[in-house]
Amino acid sequence: MKETGAQASVSQTRRGQYSDGYATQAYKLCLLGATDRELGSFFKVSATTIGRWRKAHPDFGDAIARGKHAADMEVAESLYRATLDRVVTTKQAIKCKEVYYDDNGKRVEKERIEVVEVEKHLPACFRSQQFWLRSRNPRLWNAKYDEADDNPTRAVTINLGPGHDPDGDEAPC
Repeated sequence: MKETGAQASVSQTRRGQYSDGYATQAYKLCLLGATDRELGSFFKVSATTIGRWRKAHPDFGDAIARGKHAADMEVAESLYRATLDRVVTTKQAIKCKEVYYDDNGKRVEKERIEVVEVEKHLPACFRSQQFWLRSRNPRLWNAKYDEADDNPTRAVTINLGPGHDPDGDEAPC
């Protein structure tokens, strides 16, 4: 397996020894979603050593935290966008055909390709909505949430406006 330039510099330092350039590399790896175990694999050390480096070198720990936080925010924003209906504009190539008759009465066809903008409706992703709501408010949205029996059950009345009363004798006009 061929080593990248960054990994070659890791190989050149003594195994388990921290180097000043590691903070920048760790930040970039965390932006890509690297875990502590994957950082350890990249730097050829254990995840425990990564933990020690985080404590001993505040710049390294801060770089990891910033990288993970930035990556998490990107994913959270993407998840949130997936929970909403949206319209996106894309470009699509279409074939245009022109048919006419020349001076001799012969049918002539000309074709050309045009690129047009097309608006597409993307419906919200139900699973993303479900995950978002269950994560944000498990008490209200999680089917597995066990509420303590100390809280009394309250009746909820919802006014849906005028309409047919199934208990009444007459239907509204």
